[in-house]
Amino acid sequence: MDNSSIKVEMENLEGYKFKAKFDKESMGEIITDETEEVGGDEEGPNPGRLLATASLNCLMASLIFCLKKKRVDLKSLKGEIEGTVERIDGRLRITHLDVHLFPGISEEDENKLESCVDIFEDYCIVTQSIRNGIDVDVEVKAEV
Repeated sequence: MDNSSIKVEMENLEGYKFKAKFDKESMGEIITDETEEVGGDEEGPNPGRLLATASLNCLMASLIFCLKKKRVDLKSLKGEIEGTVERIDGRLRITHLDVHLFPGISEEDENKLESCVDIFEDYCIVTQSIRNGIDVDVEVKAEV
């Protein structure tokens, strides 16, 4: 598999709890679970949390990449993301993601940070994909 594709295999364990296995063995597996309303909300993150995590991780990595290119001495980077979940036409949807990034830099690097702030989001494939919409093809095949 090359860098132009992503593959995840998933197996239902019980109820709304799933085991996700990534396309690289070294990445291991994760357990996901739905929210309390339908699942246990105890075994692992639900898909909405994973979406928010992917967006935040990608934004932080893009910012680090830009700061390294500008030779900024990044002392630390913390981030948080909060999603708003609302009912649209009777169905739950993530309607907004609010991201906060906290880079620790020296005073002399503030101008370099500002130039990165203007461009780093464009390089985050996850957040830009969410913003532009994603075509999803779904196929259901019964295993008998």
